[in-house]
Formats: sequence, C-alpha cells, structure tokens
Amino acid sequence: MTASPISIGDQAPTFALKDASGRTVKLDDFAGRRVVLYFYPRDNTPGCTREACAFNAALGKLAALDAQVIGISADSVASHEKFAAKFGLNFPLLSDPDHSVAERYGVWQEKKNYGKTYFGIARATFIIDERGRIARIFPKVKVDGHEAQVLQALAEMRRA
Repeated sequence: MTASPISIGDQAPTFALKDASGRTVKLDDFAGRRVVLYFYPRDNTPGCTREACAFNAALGKLAALDAQVIGISADSVASHEKFAAKFGLNFPLLSDPDHSVAERYGVWQEKKNYGKTYFGIARATFIIDERGRIARIFPKVKVDGHEAQVLQALAEMRRA
C-alpha cells in the first residue's frame, strides 16, 4: 500500500454515500461514537465475504466498545443490497462508485492480478475516534483474524 494521504491524528475525511437501501449515510451521523471504517474490493468474493461475516459476527462486541462498523466498496447499491441480504449483514455497506471516498482515504490504488494492471480498492481499515479523528490505520489487511485485531485496538483505546 502506498503512503496514505491521511495519518493517525488527522481529521477523518467526511463522506455521504448511499447504503444498501439507497439511504444516504454520512460519517457525521456517527459523531460521538467510534467508527470502524473498512474498505474492501468487491461484494461476494471469498475474502470480502469472510471479512464482512466476521465483522457481522462481532457486532455485539463492537457495540459494547461503542463502535459502529461501516464497509465501503465501489460496488453498486443493488450489489450491496444482495450481498447484505445473502449473508444477513446488519451494518451499513456504502457504495462509492466514483471511488472519491476511497481516493481521499488513499485506498484507491493500482493493483496487479494475473499479469493485468488495474485500479481498485486496497483492503484497509480505519478506526475513527469519537472526535472524528483517525485513531488507527490497518493497511494491507489480512482477512482472517482481522476483526480480532480491530476489537483489541478498540479495547486498548478504551483503556487509554
């Protein structure tokens, strides 16, 4: 992952994107709460499905740490609606079709796969604190066990 345009301590870039129901969700809607903002490449792919389901299974623990999880990809609202319904996801999945939010968070990047070069979302997670500042950055996320890393970081933030 290339250097992020944002760093720990920076004000989180704001956004207003459509969720799987077509409603506009803004970062400001969660003012005073912690936000686990994760960017993922694509709905219904193996890694993205495991990551979403792991966060969904951890929603109770996240809520106990006063944190809201939000997923963002460039997929359409209709794709998110099907993905959320198929796996019973109970947190917002936001559509960033022009990847403007992904660009502001530094996760819209050049990628290579099977000899092809293209641009897409690099898997990354940001924890935003109650004041809307970046508290933690997880670049180059490995899906398995990632929700446990996030929960640990949130617990450490609570103790600090």
